[in-house]
Amino acid sequence: MALPVRKNRVPPPPLCPLTLCMALLRGAWAPNVIWSLSGQPRRFGELRVDIPQISARVLSARLRELEAKGVVSRRVMPTSPPSVEYELTPLGQELVPALRAIVEVGRKIDVRDPHTLPGPGARSRRRAAAPARSHVA
Repeated sequence: MALPVRKNRVPPPPLCPLTLCMALLRGAWAPNVIWSLSGQPRRFGELRVDIPQISARVLSARLRELEAKGVVSRRVMPTSPPSVEYELTPLGQELVPALRAIVEVGRKIDVRDPHTLPGPGARSRRRAAAPARSHVA
């Protein structure tokens, strides 16, 4: 018989600053978008060239999320046809040094060790070891 769960009488701690900061970077491709905008403002098509693996739908969703969080600002350019330019806000600029530090650690990781970092090579090794599966589109 399972014991009943008792209610905790201690109030929860205040939100952790690390958790708050990581919430800004949450979401697939968000750090890549911030990294691409760190140099200069970019248009949507330029970001697609900067991050070729991202789909237009996901890029659009990340830009909307980052704009809602105050990390990215969106400016409609007075051109014909209208174009939109994205740039980092001051809050977004504050994230860039943290991303640079992460990039430096990534450069130090020995990618020759298959146990260090999953990547394309690790995927192909898993496929070779696993039986072939049929994929339905």
